[in-house]
Amino acid sequence: MGLRINDTVPNFTAETDQGTITFHDWIGDSWAILFSHPKDFTPVCTTEFGAVAQLADEWAARGTKVIGVSVDGVEDHKGWKKDIESFAGTEAGFPIIADDGLEVSKAFDMLPAEAYLPDGRTPADSATVRSVFIIGPDKQLKLSMTYPMTVGRNFGEVLRALDALQTSAKENVATPANWTPGADVVIPVAVSDEDATVKYGSFTTHFPYLRTTKLPG
Repeated sequence: MGLRINDTVPNFTAETDQGTITFHDWIGDSWAILFSHPKDFTPVCTTEFGAVAQLADEWAARGTKVIGVSVDGVEDHKGWKKDIESFAGTEAGFPIIADDGLEVSKAFDMLPAEAYLPDGRTPADSATVRSVFIIGPDKQLKLSMTYPMTVGRNFGEVLRALDALQTSAKENVATPANWTPGADVVIPVAVSDEDATVKYGSFTTHFPYLRTTKLPG
């Protein structure tokens, strides 16, 4: 059974290009994003890891740590980071987990339990190891996404989803389709009109079950 929303994510100890980490300790009181890919020195993932590096200030502003995971080893990660930084034009300051034994990939249900990687493996051998997991400070899974190898991930959308998750958690609201910070939010059905008026001042009732409002300043 794969990880479900609000499951506590697996804890593990692993080597990264920045030293040994224990995952839950590394997360600490922060939000965290774990993003994976099938192999170092591959074209699409080089662009993706570069995009993550370029968003370093945005992750920090949201109290969020980011960490990559790959089925290659530490020395490969260190070499590949030079390409990532050259392509992105910025430092890739986040760690990358060396998951050459597949423990993390299997724990997060990115590969079948019986999976192994042959000698001379190619990205196709670990094709399903290409996911994004957003994790809360409570160490619970808040959102996951999985992409095919041919489609580069949109980390602008990952950032938008993170904003929505943090807003929902802080304000006890939901966010509608295509929401971005500053746009109207959805008032939970459990909140009465009277309580909504006290909290928000005004709101729009589209249907009895769909009310939207702006969050206070």
